[in-house]
Amino acid sequence: MQIPLADRIRPKKLSEFIGQEHLLGEGKPLRLAIETKQLFSIIFWGPPGCGKTTLAGVIAGETGAKFVFLSAVSAGKSDVKKIVESVRKEKLDLFDREMESGSVILFLDEIHRFNKAQQDYLLPYVENGTLTLIGATTENPSFEVIGPLLSRCRVFVLNPLSVAEMGEVIKRVLKAIQPKGKRLSLKKEAKEWLVNLSAGDARQTITLIENTYQLYQDLSLVSLKETLQSKYLRFDKKGEEHYNTISAFIKSMRASNADAALYYLARMVDAGEDPLFIARRMVIFASEDIGMALPTALVVANEVFRACETIGYPECAINLAHGVVYLAKASKDRSAYNGLRAAQKDVGQYGNLPVPLNLRNAPTELMKDLGYGRGYEPYPTKDENLLPKRLKGRKYYKP
Repeated sequence: MQIPLADRIRPKKLSEFIGQEHLLGEGKPLRLAIETKQLFSIIFWGPPGCGKTTLAGVIAGETGAKFVFLSAVSAGKSDVKKIVESVRKEKLDLFDREMESGSVILFLDEIHRFNKAQQDYLLPYVENGTLTLIGATTENPSFEVIGPLLSRCRVFVLNPLSVAEMGEVIKRVLKAIQPKGKRLSLKKEAKEWLVNLSAGDARQTITLIENTYQLYQDLSLVSLKETLQSKYLRFDKKGEEHYNTISAFIKSMRASNADAALYYLARMVDAGEDPLFIARRMVIFASEDIGMALPTALVVANEVFRACETIGYPECAINLAHGVVYLAKASKDRSAYNGLRAAQKDVGQYGNLPVPLNLRNAPTELMKDLGYGRGYEPYPTKDENLLPKRLKGRKYYKP
């Protein structure tokens, strides 16, 4: 089996790594940790193709730790258990070289695909140091990783590669695939097209160049575009189209177009998109876009989320479709959402303004003497101002 080019040219050393200067530049925190061989559990949060897997491997190599790769898409508790047992019994048959540091890094790709029970199972082994966990996710770990596990990890946010960094990636790819005695190059228009298409995703660019050269033996703009349409090339499901499709999905529901929303839902389901990712955005949509027009939409969206969590694919696609049509057809009212944003704007501008005395808690006599709680009425008149003095008369909720 031929190893994909992206894996063949994957950097092994910190000096070879491209990008993430905010973490790996001179004097930056992660670089210092690697150089001083300080191992701790980490969550890498960033878009596809930004170097999460590669950086985890670099950390293992630079610190002399064993590196065990698991994908949360296909792995489960039993896989983690095997690794733990092997570490405990010092059976190194899972590994291909002697341990240098005595540490084992478990790299869990797409950690957001592990459910709560699976993450709970990991927790004690991370806590007692049996494993050093490096998790990678394209989703916000605040929502996807359980609190106890998240609190035991440092979260590092990785950025898409810049235009200059993508240029360095392309140089490395050309050098790797060029035949002996021949120098490959890209014309300016082809390079610019590649960089724009990638949106900072190195893996997508590497795959496209590799496939184009295999099919056409050249790297012209025409050939690159032809390869992009070719059935021989399949991009990462978490690439640019991932973000385009979820955007179209939300905007179709917002426009009350159930047909379009179902179409974009079908595309995501067919691509194997995480159903909880879809359902979570439906829950947000129920409050942001439907809001007070139909308050029970949030209940329905939450039940769809729960159904997806309980049932899973393929059947939960039916639950998603049910919820999508309901949300798309519902009346829309963004007044609660708009009110929140307006209030947040004032908080940002004025900070923590003094709370009116009559609304303050008065648990001590001193506070009562100072006027805390004085004049408070549990059922005030409609026009009574309860806002800080500076904001008197402000209207945030405008139904």
